[in-house]
Amino acid sequence: MSELVQIKEAQDAILDSVVAMPAERIALESALGRTLAADCVSDIDIAPFDNSAMDGFALKAEDVAAASEGAPVQLEIVAYIPAGACYEGELQAGQTARIMTGAIMPAGADTVEVIEKVSFTGEGMVGDTLTLNQSIDLGKNVRYKGEEAQAGSLVLPAGATIDSAGMGLLASTGNVEVSVHKKPLVGIISLGTELVEAKDLPGPGQIRNSNVYALIGCVHNAGAEAKSYPIQPDDYGAIKATLALAISECDFVVSSGGAGGGDYDFITEIAGELGHVFYKYVNMRPGKAQTFAMIEGTPFLGLAGNPAAAICGFEMLVYPALQKMQGKAQLFHPIQRAILGADAKKKGDRWNFQRASLARNEEGKLVATPYSNQSSALFGVFHNSDCLVIVPGEVNHIPAGEEVDIVHFDIGSNGVI
Repeated sequence: MSELVQIKEAQDAILDSVVAMPAERIALESALGRTLAADCVSDIDIAPFDNSAMDGFALKAEDVAAASEGAPVQLEIVAYIPAGACYEGELQAGQTARIMTGAIMPAGADTVEVIEKVSFTGEGMVGDTLTLNQSIDLGKNVRYKGEEAQAGSLVLPAGATIDSAGMGLLASTGNVEVSVHKKPLVGIISLGTELVEAKDLPGPGQIRNSNVYALIGCVHNAGAEAKSYPIQPDDYGAIKATLALAISECDFVVSSGGAGGGDYDFITEIAGELGHVFYKYVNMRPGKAQTFAMIEGTPFLGLAGNPAAAICGFEMLVYPALQKMQGKAQLFHPIQRAILGADAKKKGDRWNFQRASLARNEEGKLVATPYSNQSSALFGVFHNSDCLVIVPGEVNHIPAGEEVDIVHFDIGSNGVI
């Protein structure tokens, strides 16, 4: 077991220990945010036929090639084609058809002009005359057969994460059921004799078990499912039994509290008794105390008990592993560059992840302003944060105005991107 590891070593150890979850088939309406475990192909051409992209008139571009303000061209309106209908005839020279968006292009037509740019006699229906005073580019406002997908072609590959547009694409290509990676089930255990349930009023020396709710939120934000276990007092046997149970029931297990070097911090010893411990500490703040172990093939991370430390440890170490388990290509929260809005200071050689709010300056550049209070005991600061400002281990002071790397969580309240 390594006592202290660097952040990348800690991340790599966990990532190397997990694999993608098995596949399951689900209905498309439940697939938002899920990751495909198999390629999806189209059963038809999309579009299935040449169709109009606008309400207007279908015509031959060559018929109006010489049209101008001084020499307008007139065409005979011979058909009206609403969406879902099909004109059985073929347009001849000098003819046009009034057509609605999505309607199949009539034979002989190759272009559509929008209704707002033409004039016509009567109501612009069959038997009336259309007048155009300018030429039209060939193919204008036409959506062609197979433009987006062809029958048998790849629509979305395995590893793609399904968003709302992807759901529409899959529906249009007949993929009403899809094969996706199962969501990992993450067990959450809170440790500490001082803890009481959130519904209870704490007595002297007691605090509410708030970490479990924060970690449930972290798990759901990572796309996984959460299962919480009863609060465990500082009792070696009780903690060991609950951890063993969680390991048997879940795909990944985390605990909060009991990960340091205090008299009642048992989790590292228990994890070593049940499985193999890789490390106990990570060179980061908040969240130095982090015990990672593999127990009967299931990854376990013992997070620190302070709220900000638990959340930071989860987002930096557990989140990427859960993305890999879901088959996603992007594992980590995005790293971006931003201008510091206030000095970032620290002591010692630990890598600091300082909670900060994001805004954009007059030039449109991202500005990250660290909060003055970086106590790891505070939830509120994390709630108001959009990112973490990275202060490397060898650096103790970065002045305002300098560019820094930030971990962009997209889970703060400001919504700045």
